[in-house]
Amino acid sequence: MMNDAASLPDLAPLRDWFSSYCDSFRTSDLEVQRNFDLKQEHTRNVCRDALLIAHGMGPRFEMLAEVAALCHDLGRFPQFRDYHTFKDSESLNHAHLSAHIMKQHHVLDFLPDEERGCIEVAVRMHNAFLVPQGLPAVTEDLLRLLRDADKLDIWRVFIEYFNAPEAERASGAGLGFPDLPGCSAEPLAAVAAGRMVQLSTLKSLNDFKLLQVSWIYDINYPATLRLIRERSVLERFRAMLPRDREVLDVLAQVSCHLDGKLRDAAE
Repeated sequence: MMNDAASLPDLAPLRDWFSSYCDSFRTSDLEVQRNFDLKQEHTRNVCRDALLIAHGMGPRFEMLAEVAALCHDLGRFPQFRDYHTFKDSESLNHAHLSAHIMKQHHVLDFLPDEERGCIEVAVRMHNAFLVPQGLPAVTEDLLRLLRDADKLDIWRVFIEYFNAPEAERASGAGLGFPDLPGCSAEPLAAVAAGRMVQLSTLKSLNDFKLLQVSWIYDINYPATLRLIRERSVLERFRAMLPRDREVLDVLAQVSCHLDGKLRDAAE
């Protein structure tokens, strides 16, 4: 890990630029603005969670974690403005667009080339189904951390979305899935097999909940596991899902997986 605290850059200008960037999308359309506000708050929370996970990994790495978190969803703003959805399969790859916007606005010019490259890969790949093999160690560490921090706050966003009155929901948060009873066979089978659910197999909002539960199989850092437990993420999803036996069984399986990972991390 990077432990060099000497001459750490001041991130205040980058934070100010991000606020101005968000303001540039401001609109009088309240429904659209609600979605922009959702992503601005999400980004700030991912920055907070990235720093919580990175704690103790060296001040330089912590700085890179915050920069990557601040930039990871820049593409969400033009995505929603132009397509009125956060569903990449119906619009564009928001992570690739985020990396492009970073370059277009030269927001990483204050960093050395090597660190800039680490952040660009982390931002570009943070939404990939799996972490690609063969990445440099620091780049892979940063990418895995960003994926963890992103998941932590997406869980919050979705739990709040589901529990909010319909008139107050940010329309993009549910990705347009219909609220149907039960869960589909393919997502249930994936979770039962210890795998992450593929977005392409979803048919309903309940399936989308199962997909998010399956992300617990893809957590990389002990600090993230502890935050999942502290924030009762699995319990909150259990309360939102059908009480069918097959659903309860896969939730119990994920709970055992989480318990095992926490035990391993404590040893």
